[in-house]
This record gives sequence, C-alpha cells and structure tokens, in this order.
Amino acid sequence: MNYSKLIAATLTTLALSACFTLPAGPAGPQGATGHTGATGNTGNTGYTGATGDTGASGGTGATGSTGATGYTGATGDTGATGNTGARGNTGAKGATSGGTVVIVPPR
Repeated sequence: MNYSKLIAATLTTLALSACFTLPAGPAGPQGATGHTGATGNTGNTGYTGATGDTGASGGTGATGSTGATGYTGATGDTGATGNTGARGNTGAKGATSGGTVVIVPPR
C-alpha cells in the first residue's frame, strides 16, 4: 500500500474515534491523609485580688420622750327646759248655705 492511502485510513480512523465515547475506568486509590499539627498550651489563669473589709456600722440614736397628755375640761350643765304655752281654742265653724256657687274666671 502506498503512503497516501495509509495516511488517509489513519486520519479516517482518528476522525471516527473522536465520535465514540467509552465509559470511564475505575477510580484510583485515595491518597494518604496529612498529619495534624501539635496543639498549643493554654496560658495560666491569673489570681483574684483579696476582698476588702466592710466598714463598721454606726450606732442608733436615742429615742425621744413622749410629752405628757393634757386634761379634758369639765362638761357644762344642761339648761332647764322651758314650758310649752297654752293651746288656743279653734274658732266656731261657719254655716254653709244650700245655694249654688258660681265661679267667674278673671279677665
């Protein structure tokens, strides 16, 4: 075969192979995990200061005396009751006539 036919066949094979896809192969092994660095130390806790003293309590003042109670004045006497006047007599009753009474309204 001459070279031109061989080159043409190779180019055709390469062109057609780009149209086909094959499934992916198996996954490779997982890489090793790196080491964790050392943990740093925690610093010391500081001391708490001393508590201060409480001041002395002041004394309570003296209680004042209560003043004397005043006396109540004497009660006065009640005056005598006056007499009731005599009852007056009622006047005599007038007689009525058997006639008709006519009432005239004012103008």
